Amino acid sequence: MDTWKAIRGKRDTRDYEPRPIADDAQRRILQAGRMAGSSKNAQPIRLVVIRDAARKRALAACGDFTTHLPDSPLVIVIVRFDGSRPFDAGRTAQNMMLAAHELGIASCPVGIQHDERAREALGLPSDTVVAMAITFGYPRGGRAVGRGEARLPIGEYVHWEQWGGTGDGAPSA
Repeated sequence: MDTWKAIRGKRDTRDYEPRPIADDAQRRILQAGRMAGSSKNAQPIRLVVIRDAARKRALAACGDFTTHLPDSPLVIVIVRFDGSRPFDAGRTAQNMMLAAHELGIASCPVGIQHDERAREALGLPSDTVVAMAITFGYPRGGRAVGRGEARLPIGEYVHWEQWGGTGDGAPSA
């Protein structure tokens, strides 16, 4: 898949078919996460794969906007060690979501707001933080569909040299 098309075409989706994700697809998604770079190659990220319904419900109780999590065929929790940069977790997440997208598997990042409960539900060491969970599944209806909200125009999104800086030095469209 063309990288630019993958970036433009990926949509966060919370509504999945109940069918499981094949082991080889899971391995590819996990490998994509493992290959994400990290600051100073510290590799501070670990992944917890959740397929068990009871464990998904327990994790859902650790977040405020997690109603779709228990119905997701696959949940991958991104765990980072205390003191590590959240950016590394974001790189891992984006790699996995784009790899899944290439396979026709939709995804959605999920915030987990109650760290202590999440550590307990997942049996995590005390020096870790749940950066986020990501739900994965085949999109209901065969195609991931966004909410239809337009992105900001690039002129509003990008500032040149300083906040409010426009025009000078901007590449032509």
